[in-house]
Formats: sequence, structure tokens, C-alpha cells
Amino acid sequence: MKPDPFSAAELVRPAPLAKEAPLPSRKQIRAWLAPVSAQRTGLAIALLVLDWVIFAALISAIVLVTPWWAKALLGCAAGFVIGRLFIIGHDACHQSYTPNRTLNRWLGRIAFLASLTPYSLWEVGHNVVHHGYTNLKGKDFVWQPFSLEEFRALPKWRQTLERFYRSGWGPGLYYFIEMWWLKMFFPSRKQMPSRRPIFLADSLLSLAAGVVWVGALVWAAQATGQSAWALVGWAFVLPFVFWNFMIGFVVYAHHTHTAVIWHEDKTAWAAADPFVSTTVHLQFPMGIGSLVHNIMEHTAHHVDMSVPLYSLKKAQSILEEALPGRIVIQNFSWSWYFDTARRCKLYDIAAQQWTDFEGRPTGQTTHGRVA
Repeated sequence: MKPDPFSAAELVRPAPLAKEAPLPSRKQIRAWLAPVSAQRTGLAIALLVLDWVIFAALISAIVLVTPWWAKALLGCAAGFVIGRLFIIGHDACHQSYTPNRTLNRWLGRIAFLASLTPYSLWEVGHNVVHHGYTNLKGKDFVWQPFSLEEFRALPKWRQTLERFYRSGWGPGLYYFIEMWWLKMFFPSRKQMPSRRPIFLADSLLSLAAGVVWVGALVWAAQATGQSAWALVGWAFVLPFVFWNFMIGFVVYAHHTHTAVIWHEDKTAWAAADPFVSTTVHLQFPMGIGSLVHNIMEHTAHHVDMSVPLYSLKKAQSILEEALPGRIVIQNFSWSWYFDTARRCKLYDIAAQQWTDFEGRPTGQTTHGRVA
């Protein structure tokens, strides 16, 4: 009988490190997480199959039910499951989902179909750029804040768009435009100068998934005597919109906090231990974090991308016990979220502080903690 890796982790938990002590190397910190990093093929495939079955059942239910409010609720639920499938694809793209690299690539593409995400383009933008240079301005494009001077130099329409993105209501539109539409769905040469054949192939695969999805709904509408426009709206547009707002919110909350800083100088950025200090562990009540495959345990994911989603909770616990006072932990509330959106508009690199759109420092939120 194989030993329980979680039990083994309990035996090798590192002693808490004093806040003033130098941070160990990333290699050493990752060694702390090695006992919970084992990848399990059977569990991985079962999770993917489960989520696809749930998603297919929800889309089928939208076709079959009559009340508009039931279609709306089911459409939102389907959008949520798209998020779960995306997180599985995200794990597979990091090669952390199963021990087999080829299997990960196929499972990742299958998981990404529901969100119409081109696998190889996500891999470059997320794995190489975002994880390689998290919160290094000029490299990491994910929710990169403007300085006051940069913001004032923008055309008025782009200033207005930025104001909406950072209003607390705009993360979904931000993800749809700035990340999916511009950088992943048949990106231009400006957005993706490299023109690898696999980029086009994965974009075509995502397009084909969308065409099949819409085509099946049009056929179902004709077969059941419904409006094709209405059914496509409930069972395709609504889930896709919900998914965009879900992922936009998640990415924003992972990397936007008054305690999270940005750098412009690569040497200073590297010295600031960015793999620990640039992400937020967002905590939800009632086990909601588990419903999104533990992606909110985000510090552990950035420290070691090889930790599979089904082990992230344990890995995060190890880090927070070993590195007290260094990890941003946030109990979620809407008051915190909108307070953060109010405070985090622009960023003053020299002062290492967030400001409003007039360049006035907004200070630390009173809703968070660094543990």
C-alpha cells in the first residue's frame, strides 16, 4: 500500500520562518511542497469527465425547460461550469494535471473547448509571460496598471474604457477584450508577432467548437419549436458572458490588492520575491473555493506550477504556516472588493503605491491582511 502523500507532508512541514529572515530560494520552497505535488491520472480524468457531463446536462436542460427564468439560471450555472473546465485546462497547460505531458496537452485542449480558449496561445501568454514575469511592468500584461502620465496620454475613449475596467463592474469585459479577443482568438501580429502553425490550428479548433455549439442549438431549437435566436442566447451567449465575468473577476482578485506591488526594474522585481508577494489568497465561506477547483489558493500555484489543482489547498496551508507575514490573505466580501476597485486605479512605481485616476495615493485597504 502506497503511503498517503498528505500524511508524509505532515512529517516534513518546515518550521515557521521569521518575517525578518531572508526568504529561502524558490527551489527550497518548492521542496516543501514536493510531498503534495504528486499527479494522479485517474482522478484527473474523472474530474474532467464529471465537469463535461455536468456542462452537457445543463445545456440540455436549457433546451428542455420552458420558463425564461429557469433558462437564465441554468445558463449562469453552465457558465460557472465553463469556469471549472477552464481551470482544469489551465492545470493541464501547466503540465501539472497528470504525469503524462502528451495526455495533458489533449486533456487541456478538451477542457478549453467550452471556453473557446486556444491552448497554445494561452500557454504562451500565461505560462511564459504571466508566470515568468508576474507584476513586472512592461512584461506581465495581466491587469498591468497605468501610471498617471501613461493614463493621461491615452485617448479619451481608452481612458473611459480603463475607468470601466477598474470600476469593479468591468473585469468580464476586460478579460473578453484585452485577453481573449486581442491575445488569443486569432491574434494580430501586433499582439502575437510569432506566427506558429499551432497557434492558427488551436484558434481554428476553438472556432470550430463555437460553430458546433451554436449549430447544435439551432438544430435543437428547430426540433423543439423554439426561437433559434432565443435558445442561442440562453445556452451559448449567456454561459459565455457569465464565464467571462467569472474569469475576469478571478484574475483581477488574484493580482489586484493594495498590499500587492508592481515593479519596473527587473533587479528590484527579482529581489522582491515576486513568486510569493504578487498574488492574493482569496478565501470564501462555505467551501466555495473548492467549487472552483481550489484556484483561489493562488500563492501556492505561483510558487510551484507543478502542484495539481486537487492538491493546492494542502500546498497553500504549508506555505502559510512556513512563511507567516509574507503572504497576502484576503477574506472575500463585496465591501473589500469594491473598496479595492476604488483604491487600485493607477500605480506609482517610484512610490510603490496605488493611486486614483488623479494620481492621489489611496492607501491600504482595511479589509485585508498579510499572514
